[in-house]
Amino acid sequence: MGISAPRGAYLSLPNYCYSRKAVKKSRKTFHLKFFNKISMPRIPENLRERALGMLEAGGTTAEVAARVGASVQSIRSIRRRFAQTGSTRDLPRSGRPRVTSRAQDRYILNQHLRDRFRSATDTAAVTPGTHNNRMSAQTVRNRLAESGLHGRRPYVGSVLSRRRRNNREQWALRHINWTRQRWRTLLFTDESRFVLSRADGRVRLYRRRNERYADCCVLQRDRFGGGGSVMVWDSIA
Repeated sequence: MGISAPRGAYLSLPNYCYSRKAVKKSRKTFHLKFFNKISMPRIPENLRERALGMLEAGGTTAEVAARVGASVQSIRSIRRRFAQTGSTRDLPRSGRPRVTSRAQDRYILNQHLRDRFRSATDTAAVTPGTHNNRMSAQTVRNRLAESGLHGRRPYVGSVLSRRRRNNREQWALRHINWTRQRWRTLLFTDESRFVLSRADGRVRLYRRRNERYADCCVLQRDRFGGGGSVMVWDSIA
């Protein structure tokens, strides 16, 4: 089924276009403009070189467009680009201007390296943009992602004093040579605390890869301090 022009598209013709021949010509011009607005798929690099070779062999733009499966305007653009640059590749585009400068990018990175639990919303609120006074939190996340910092859930570790660290190290050294049969004779227990007085909100931080257990990326929480909680104990053999 073909694509027809919208209803009422021919009602706004000039006053001198009321003859049958002029109306027919205006309809043809409108259809050409209408079809040119339809987005054509991007031509691959190999087909561009093939189209350029057929043009150099003496083929017309209409014939090459029919063979390649592209529009006539695309074939003309390929020939014009090759005549100007000597290549069929697309010209580099400027793209959307960046909201932040290089100094602001370094400032955002340093703020989150000093405080890994700092939110992107807080950084966006105190960092003005280059083109406007406000910066979105997504812009801060994009700058951090460019530097290798991504939002992740932190590893929750217990608050360990020097004495507790030494005790755990000595225990690990005493049991380093135990066999699997000996470990099967032990009973492993674990306990979890469910807080009743406050909500355990989700906390996120920005870190690089392989920094899960870094000291600056560990959320220290005292699991056994305070009240208003229920302790659940379980064991496995």
